[in-house]
Amino acid sequence: MDSVTLKDKLFTPFIGEEKIQASIGEIAEKINKDYRGKSPFFIGVLNGSFMFLGDLLKSIKLECKVSFIKVASYEGTTSTGNVNELIGLVEDVEGEDIILVEDIVDTGNTLEKLHELLLNKKIKSIKVATLLYKSEVYSKKFPIDYIGIEIPNKFVVGYGLDYDGVGRNLNSIYVINNN
Repeated sequence: MDSVTLKDKLFTPFIGEEKIQASIGEIAEKINKDYRGKSPFFIGVLNGSFMFLGDLLKSIKLECKVSFIKVASYEGTTSTGNVNELIGLVEDVEGEDIILVEDIVDTGNTLEKLHELLLNKKIKSIKVATLLYKSEVYSKKFPIDYIGIEIPNKFVVGYGLDYDGVGRNLNSIYVINNN
């Protein structure tokens, strides 16, 4: 993997495609086991989760439903601390076993907002699956049930994650080069 320049920033290789896919396979295996005999409802958090959710679903061997919700909390490389619901959930999720699918969990602000939103809809259960997890900055009480890869608190792009709108299409994950 070579370094990439996106807009005005240099990003260096961080997590390769093979490691990403292996992590997704492990998460799918756990979900298939935990939800045997059930029909989970996957809700992908856009825009970042689209690649992760797409690859995850390829290994889910259960009857399931899929939808998306779009929220925003970043500007450039910095979390704004505010979560704005942009596109809401249109399906009726009452009584459903929800698996919330995130590209990355850092502070947990987005998760907190989504938990509030979903718990008000009388769901049966909620679990969280994330490809990337920044445990050192996670500050909320909600458990993260399925974690692909734990990473330090660094800004990353690729595989669905972006820098100011670009970089989502990269098959691997890159870290910002602050040198």
